[in-house]
Amino acid sequence: MYEQYYGLAEKPFSLTPDTGYFYQSNTHQEALNVLLVAIKSGDGFIKVTGEVGTGKTLLCRKLLDALDEAYNTVYIPNPYMNCNALLDAVLAEMGIAEQLNKENYLACINDYLIESARQSKTTVIILDEAQSLPEESLEAIRLLSNLETEKKKLVQIILFGQPELDDKLAKSSIRQLRQRIMHVYRLQPLNQNSIRAYLQHRMKSAGYSGPELFDQAARQLLFKASQGVPRIINVLSNKALMQSYASGDYHVTRKHIISAVKDNDERH
Repeated sequence: MYEQYYGLAEKPFSLTPDTGYFYQSNTHQEALNVLLVAIKSGDGFIKVTGEVGTGKTLLCRKLLDALDEAYNTVYIPNPYMNCNALLDAVLAEMGIAEQLNKENYLACINDYLIESARQSKTTVIILDEAQSLPEESLEAIRLLSNLETEKKKLVQIILFGQPELDDKLAKSSIRQLRQRIMHVYRLQPLNQNSIRAYLQHRMKSAGYSGPELFDQAARQLLFKASQGVPRIINVLSNKALMQSYASGDYHVTRKHIISAVKDNDERH
């Protein structure tokens, strides 16, 4: 609606996890670095948690983009499924679903992993929204992590999830899986000093090349209303741009953020 008005190629604050909009905040870049180093070190199990809207899925997509042809990746975006359904999804992502015979899941996957290792390829299984994994499926993940040769793990597993994942892993029945996690990282919201750079990055990524649109008062209120959570920043910024456009204004000021917050509150 407002794209042409601001000279944009597309909406800058879409909620779609587009890696072209990945903002290298301290917490997100550090998390990506931790993941890449851990994967290259062959450390097996890795866990990344963060509150809703802190950018876990975008980080997940960025990680997938960063892994080159030396890696076979298996990405499960929503693992809320029972044990067999989860393993079916893993087989499908590996491209070996037709090899399943009488539910010999682990044998099929093990053969795939061994062949990948022969080709000097590392297999990485990434599960997003891992807090939704049923307990039986977490046990299946643990069994997958057992697959190894005498010298190294055949698969590395990364769990991305909300803080509820920690509660689930704290159960005594899950302790064997919890003990295998070698690296953990907790994503943090953006701090107030990052808001300005974040807004500029999103606008520039969408094709904007004019003067700074969000004034200081708008940015301050935006941070207060969002508490630095990227998803909320995006929702409010999009609404504020629409308010500015509809009012015939150009810059986004405090009044536009107030209106955006009010509209958002009424819808929830």
